[in-house]
Amino acid sequence: MAQKAEGQPSEEILLLWKREQARLKALLVDRDTEAWQQDPDFSGLQRVGGVDVSFVKGDSVTACASLVVLSYPELEVVYEDSRVISLTAPYVSGFLAFREAPFLVDAVHRLQEKEPSLMPQVLLVDGNGVLHHQGFGVACHLGVLTGLPCIGVAKKLLQVKGLENNPVHKEKIRLLQAGGDTFPLMGSSGTVLGMALKSHDHSTKPVYISVGHKMSLEAAVRLTRRCCRFRIPEPVRQADIRSREYIRRTLCCSGPPAPGLERSQKRPGSKAHPKGGSAGPAEEGRCTEDPSRDLGQTQKLCNQDARSSRAKPGSHQELGTMKMPTASLPLQPQEVTILRKGLSGC
Repeated sequence: MAQKAEGQPSEEILLLWKREQARLKALLVDRDTEAWQQDPDFSGLQRVGGVDVSFVKGDSVTACASLVVLSYPELEVVYEDSRVISLTAPYVSGFLAFREAPFLVDAVHRLQEKEPSLMPQVLLVDGNGVLHHQGFGVACHLGVLTGLPCIGVAKKLLQVKGLENNPVHKEKIRLLQAGGDTFPLMGSSGTVLGMALKSHDHSTKPVYISVGHKMSLEAAVRLTRRCCRFRIPEPVRQADIRSREYIRRTLCCSGPPAPGLERSQKRPGSKAHPKGGSAGPAEEGRCTEDPSRDLGQTQKLCNQDARSSRAKPGSHQELGTMKMPTASLPLQPQEVTILRKGLSGC
């Protein structure tokens, strides 16, 4: 999902990222909060979302952020949103969310404004949740900032807290026989950080599931398995396919467009609420604290950091602002600046 960008942020910026990461982590909910999560067949679940960021080959700045919403259990795409973006922050291990999450939050906000009836009830994220250096990966960030249940789905094992892709781990993978088989990812402290899931009968590599927000690990694993037609769960797979196709059509064939070029559409024939549907996220639980507060100093420091860099005028060494709608998201209506930063799989 992530790709390296040149340079390093200042020590001051890194300190602010760490503080903000810790503050948001205090808002994390790692249990089931919705009735559909506790039903064996996920009765009441109608819309599942997937997000992904794809990169232009050889370009660590230009990328495409995509959000898709699929009907459940049919797993048919009912909404898609793709936008060319500029990733401005450099690669720092453990801080993917400060690089990519703001663009994904933006996509959720656009959906809320344009087609609120299609808001997903859960997001599957290409990256990790609590299976992370600081126990708070991009799936956690996205969940806390949007208020949506989130699941981290990583393609590779993040080797942290005693987890290693060693012969013992590889033997456990070999012993996974059928789709749905799992084994726990236990850290050196004895804490289960996630699950390795053989998501399809014919897949030879597992995916690594971890809690993002407002969902138990058990429910996250069950739902991920049910969303798999192939190795990668369909919401993430479709977001990846559509972001790559968007890059191919808009950049490779037509020349580079200005950052912010977007495609957003409701799929023809889709229905917002299948018969018997329940209320969407607008009626679901909210965070009791506003995660967007106290970021003015962060913006000031980032602006200083950008001015001190070697970027030319008009380049992408800058911050973006995100307006937080109040209809279904837990944030107050204000302009929030979040630094963009990242690491693959975190």
